Amino acid sequence: MIQQRFIELGEGYSDIYELFELMSTNSRRIFKAYVFSSKDGENEKVSIAVSFTPATADSHFMPIYICREGIKLTADKPSKRYELFIEHAKSLHIQPVRLEVKHSSLFPETQLYYQYVIGVLRLNHLLPPLQ
Repeated sequence: MIQQRFIELGEGYSDIYELFELMSTNSRRIFKAYVFSSKDGENEKVSIAVSFTPATADSHFMPIYICREGIKLTADKPSKRYELFIEHAKSLHIQPVRLEVKHSSLFPETQLYYQYVIGVLRLNHLLPPLQ
């Protein structure tokens, strides 16, 4: 059975470059890239994430690296970090999937939020089902 788990890198400030490096050095393993949009009051916050296939045929671990809700989107000014993520993914021939999800502050624990997002991804066939 494949275990899918989020690994939080940060909120998408300087840690976004760590995500880019993971994408570049493991480009052959990228399963999908994601943009999770959520409302925090009047603000739209964006999380960026990338899932990777297991490292070996014997491995049963599918990591999903995420920079959670640190990118604020406004209609009048696009976010440079968001644009960099889209550009970097496209340079690797990956088209990020954009989904609206609930904001993590609605969950009493971050782990429950991640279980919810994994459920949304599975329901939309954006992660393989449990076997």
